[in-house]
Amino acid sequence: MEGKLPIRKIIHVDMDAFYASVEQLDNPDLRGKPIAVGGSSKRDVVSAASYEARKFGVRSAMSGMLAKKLCPQLIFVRTNFERYHEVSKKIRKIFYEYTDLVEPLSLDEAYLDVTENKKGNPSATLIAQEIRQKIKEKTGLNASAGISINKFIAKVASDINKPNGQKTVPPEEVIEFIEKLDVKKFYGVGKVTKEKMYRLGIFTGKDLKSKSQEFLEEHFGKSGSYYYKVSRGIHNSKVTPDHTRKSLAAERTFYENISSELYMMERLEEIAKEVEKRLLKSKVAGKTITLKIKYSDFTLQTRSRTLPLYVSSKSLILETVKDLLFQEKMKDSVRLLGISISNLNNEDKKETKPPSDETIDVQLKLEF
Repeated sequence: MEGKLPIRKIIHVDMDAFYASVEQLDNPDLRGKPIAVGGSSKRDVVSAASYEARKFGVRSAMSGMLAKKLCPQLIFVRTNFERYHEVSKKIRKIFYEYTDLVEPLSLDEAYLDVTENKKGNPSATLIAQEIRQKIKEKTGLNASAGISINKFIAKVASDINKPNGQKTVPPEEVIEFIEKLDVKKFYGVGKVTKEKMYRLGIFTGKDLKSKSQEFLEEHFGKSGSYYYKVSRGIHNSKVTPDHTRKSLAAERTFYENISSELYMMERLEEIAKEVEKRLLKSKVAGKTITLKIKYSDFTLQTRSRTLPLYVSSKSLILETVKDLLFQEKMKDSVRLLGISISNLNNEDKKETKPPSDETIDVQLKLEF
């Protein structure tokens, strides 16, 4: 039997070009100019790009070399995570003025459940406007927001009127909004999946909705069930403020390829020290240690080992990483090394409920 989903009021707040905007805020000479946060060498990648730079096609995760080619006048600025954390804390403090149901996704975005909020304001749209205005007043930065009945639609909506805008999708407009949406804008649909969907004749949410769950699972595996539901406006995930961390990691990209295993161990010791620091800060330990290796031809390899006891010290982590490094010969020189710890001792063993056949009630009208 189908049941009706509870209608929640969810806001997704996303800062506009956060790292780049902070740099422009702190340095007036950078305002109005194309800037990229991250190094300009052939080994470095762009962490963030200002909107002035994006006009030239510069994007995050792009190599600094390509970014400079696309935009010769691009100004590179070194990352300053300490400063970004400082600003992020101010922004989150504003969120908590409205609700304790805040789920940060990163330094620059978060979900807020304002169904019941500290201000007693029934309008999620007005709350989003207030939050964006306060962020501007307290930090000088612009934020965009999406407002709707669940996290999926709110996140998609937050991108509609960027930068410095917001989009509300009330219950009665959810289905129409999704049906008109290009599948490439669906959260969770990357480049490869998008191209596969296009080949199957799936271009819009309406096309996706026309496919059976069996068809989608056949072509997209476990993700097929997810696509089947979100194309109908169904996304049951709650805003979870105490989101349990599943793993901790640190990695380094090198300016020059390295082939000496002795030199690799020196770098891995630095990385292990950083992982230890993060584990201690998060007050967790883990059993599974994974060594990540990216070769000069960009192929990626991981080597893992699960220990009988939880570990958090650099020495124990490094001991296992050393075994993983020498367990087989390197096939090429290396451009990146990383260490991650998973199977943490903070993981909840909560009972998981089977998926239901709930549907949204599009006739329900609430003040949004």
